Formats: sequence, C-alpha cells, structure tokens
Amino acid sequence: MKLLVVAAMLMLGDGLPAKSPAAVGMSATRLAKVDHVVSRGIKAGGFPGASVVVGRKGFAVWEKGFGRLGWTSSSAYVVPDRTIYDIASLTKVVGTTTAIMLLQEEGRIRLDDKVARFIPEFSEGEKARVTIEMLLTHRSGLPAGRDIWRIARTPAEARTAVIGSALKYKPGTRYEYSDLGADLLGFVAEAVAGEPLDAFLRRRVFEPLGMKDTDFRPSRALRDRIAPTELTPPRGYPVRGEVHDENAFALGGVAGHAGLFSTATDLSVFAQMMLNGGEYGGVRVLKPETVKLFTTRTAGSRALGWDTCQGDGSCGQYLSERAFGHTGFTGTSLWIDPDREMFVILLTNRVHAAKARRPAKVIADVRADVADAATLAVMDFGEVASMPRAFRADRAVGWNTPARPVRSSKARTARKPAAKKPVRKASASKGRG
Repeated sequence: MKLLVVAAMLMLGDGLPAKSPAAVGMSATRLAKVDHVVSRGIKAGGFPGASVVVGRKGFAVWEKGFGRLGWTSSSAYVVPDRTIYDIASLTKVVGTTTAIMLLQEEGRIRLDDKVARFIPEFSEGEKARVTIEMLLTHRSGLPAGRDIWRIARTPAEARTAVIGSALKYKPGTRYEYSDLGADLLGFVAEAVAGEPLDAFLRRRVFEPLGMKDTDFRPSRALRDRIAPTELTPPRGYPVRGEVHDENAFALGGVAGHAGLFSTATDLSVFAQMMLNGGEYGGVRVLKPETVKLFTTRTAGSRALGWDTCQGDGSCGQYLSERAFGHTGFTGTSLWIDPDREMFVILLTNRVHAAKARRPAKVIADVRADVADAATLAVMDFGEVASMPRAFRADRAVGWNTPARPVRSSKARTARKPAAKKPVRKASASKGRG
C-alpha cells in the first residue's frame, strides 16, 4: 500500500501560530519519529489516516496530516485544519467537563452537590448519595454503560433510561469508568445552564475561542470533510457525520460521553487555553484556579473529569505526573503537560474498516509512541533521555499476528509434524478488526 503523507508542516490559519521545533527547544529530528510511528500504524492497517498537532510554549511545532479519510484512493487526504473527526470520549473533557468547570467557578454547582438536586428523578435509594465529584472521578457506583440504544426509541426515552440505570456499587467505594456518569453530568449542566449542552458549549467555549469546526451534530455541508467511522453499525447504514457511539446517537447526537466532532487544529487552541490557565488570544474561558482544581490528580489516577499520566498507557512513559489528558474510542487522544508547556493531539478513525487484526492494539501503541516521540524531542527540560532503539510501532507486538491456542503438553507430544504447504500470496481482501 502506498502511504500518502502530507509531509510539509502547515502554517496555521485559525489555530495556533507556528514556530520551528528549534525555536521552542525541541528537536526536529526526534519529532520526525512521530511521522514514523503514525505511518507504521497506517501501513499495518490500523487506521486509514491521522491528524497530529504537537504544540509547545504557545506555538504549533508539528502539525501534519497522514493518509486519507478512508481506505479508497478517492478519499480525501487528511489535513489538520480541515479534516473533522468524531472525537468520541474526548467529548467528556473538551465538552462536558468544561461545562461543569464553568458552572462550578460561577458558584452554580458545587462538587459536593448531590446529583439529585439537579435531576430529582435520580434519587432512588443509594443514588441520592451520588455527588458531582463522584461522577467526575468515575466513583459514582454506576456501571460502565448499558445498551440504551436497544430500548430507547427517542432521545427522551434514552435520557429516562440513563437516569433509571441501577448502581453497580455503593457510591464512592470504587472506580469504574462510566459513560452513564458522563451523561448525567451533561444533564446536570443543561439543567443548571438552562439550555442544551451543545448550545452552552458553543456560546461559552467554542465560538469565543474560534473553534469553528468543533460542535455536536455537524452540518451535512461538512460531510466531505468528516472522517467516516463504522461501516456496518446497528443503525443499518455506514456512519459519516453522525456520532459513532450508538448510545450517544440514541440521545439525539448530543451526550455527555460522546458526540463532539472537531479538527486537530481546533483542539490545539483548546489545549493551549488549558495550558494558559483558561485563557487564549485575549479570551478568558476559565479561571486559572479552576483549571488547576480540575486537572490535579484526586482519586487514583483520575483528576476531575480528566485522566492523568502514570508513565504508561496512551500518555507514554515520559510525560510528567502533572500531565492530564483523555482518549476516545474512535482512535483519538489529547495529552497536555503543564511542566513542559506542551500538548500532543492525535486523531484517527481506527473504527473505520480497519485492516489490522487488532486495531485497538495498533492505536494503543501509536498513541503512546506519539506521546513519547514528542516528549523526547524536548531538549531544554531536565535530563534529556536517549531515544529508544525501537518504538512500539516498530515491534508491532500483537498487531496482526493471530493468537496461538494454548495446548496441553500431552496434545503437543501427540501432534504429528504437519506437511509443508506451498507459500501463498497474501489476500488483497479487507479484514475487520
């Protein structure tokens, strides 16, 4: 497969101003490893294209598009300031958590407020004890999720089903990452703001920051710029420009846990606003103390809404402990490191007809590699670590190798040597991950 890469770094239009890596204390040679690992992910069939922005000290230093929106040669090339991705669970932080931050700093919500204060229906039994903070740290007792889309015929019915979900654990006793909890936070924000979540965020965050391509339910006029996702979803037709997540779709396309679409360039503005303590380009969205409160680790690895870096997973091994970020199921990630004054954004549509056997493993490794390559390119912060001989994407462990069944020693002994088979050329047909 011929890999198509938009090789030249783009000068930003409506996003951050651009500077060379050297101008902000970074190595261009080391940053080039970002290209290497992303290209490896595309070549392995993990995703058809990707959009990357690495920013430092207020500037975009590595903004690139890789591959295409889809697998066909007629698909458009990925361009960071034009290609719009379904950012999935990044909605939880860029959207829902930001809404809660705004309302909390205005004194309209307190972290120890009971959810039932704003959603009276959510008050049965132990639910009456669930607080806003518990939802933000995924310690409410709610399960990870449920198939709301199977039982709800309208957004109103989906909302009722979310609110009626039974707790799995006693509130505050253990962590379980929950889409349902994020949906409840969205309902709370709407109740307090007195307007739909999408309208509130558009008015208070996206429009003031100039994030012109960030919104829920994008216009059909933007369809050609939007990366497609699922080909055969339960709703019965290929998805492009509609939220990939079935529960978010059942909720009408606007949900606390998913539904937001954006470009890497738009998200770079949001990331810089967070690095600046809530302000960008003369526009103050949040107070510095609010940003610090919500991005400081408070329960395990979790901050309020945000996750923090533990030296593994999607943030790689080298970002600081104060780094905060999140990932999205469609193949997205955003990590912000206030110590190094940098951020790393990766957007893909790995759920779109992936050719790799295990696209989830591909994107997991590529996310971590991109974060590592970007962080290792910083040359003016503490001791500079050596570049690894090989990145995860070079090893590609488990990407396309089928798992070997475990056999007993008796079975292995009894098995006769297999006759040699003629070597066959690899099939050109697509496989689903």
